[in-house]
Amino acid sequence: MEKGKSPATTVAASLQNLVLNSTAASASASFLFPVFPSKRTKPPGLVSLCIAVIGKHLEDLIPELGEIAISFPAHIKMSIAAVARRRKLLNDDVIISLADGTWEVLDISGSDVSDFGLAKVAEMCGYLRAVNISQCSRITSNGVSQLAQHCQSLEILRCGGCPQSDYTARRCLHLFKPDLNNLEGDSWEELDATEITRGGQSLRWLVWPNIDPDSLANFSSECPRVIVNPRPSPFDFKGVAVPREALPDTVLDGHAVEDIDPTTWASCRPIRRILPPVSNPSELSVAEKFRLAFVERDTRLAPKRAKNARQRQRRAEREWMMTSEAKAIDLASRANKSLL
Repeated sequence: MEKGKSPATTVAASLQNLVLNSTAASASASFLFPVFPSKRTKPPGLVSLCIAVIGKHLEDLIPELGEIAISFPAHIKMSIAAVARRRKLLNDDVIISLADGTWEVLDISGSDVSDFGLAKVAEMCGYLRAVNISQCSRITSNGVSQLAQHCQSLEILRCGGCPQSDYTARRCLHLFKPDLNNLEGDSWEELDATEITRGGQSLRWLVWPNIDPDSLANFSSECPRVIVNPRPSPFDFKGVAVPREALPDTVLDGHAVEDIDPTTWASCRPIRRILPPVSNPSELSVAEKFRLAFVERDTRLAPKRAKNARQRQRRAEREWMMTSEAKAIDLASRANKSLL
């Protein structure tokens, strides 16, 4: 202790030196090792944790998914469908079990959903505005036709991404073009909109990254109301702002899994069958064209075959009713009724 200074003065000076030294040390440390403010992340909710658990064991729940998901709200069903798509487990049975009539967005890209599943979902979800069928090798123009027929509010369609899907996109472009042939009427004012279009009159945005120049030129000239591959811009297209779902970098079902742990679909991913490469990505092999044509023809003739089967069954029933055995059974039943 220095002479001539009181103990209180000495302690105060020591504390001041300690504060200054600590401040200088922290300043030098922050200069050498800068500390950035950490961004607090919101912890996942209980519902998101439950969906993550369901997603990790989804392959065990698929056989009973129809009964399990019947009481789930629409946003929960969409989250489970998004997880199933990322886990490569989305097929006809899964999407039909989870489909909800209030859905406005459907993303089945890269899945095993076929024309049958897409048609069933289109019947159940009539208010769909945006649909992504890109990289779906099992969907043909017949499924897109059912989608356009049942979903009168469809504005955004995303397609392409693989040779099979590009082939389907080329085959279904006519569904969204005006049909000006074979129209009856003396003037344009007498024509009905339903006579000009075939169900795809609400489409406004088409996202097809690999569209070939010929298809783009023909479709743009014959159907100018549809904007192909819109880009983000501060200016609107023809006075209409580009919706978020029509931008190429937007994932349609991204909002359904934004609060779910990505390890839910990053782990236990099954091995997906790899299709053989095609020499020209814009053209399909002859065998694949025959296969797709056979699938379309088989799907188109399925209602006729079912009708013929019903007719044969009714004919067989009528012929059996004319036999003696049927008449004996009829007489026996009448006798029993009379005795009673």
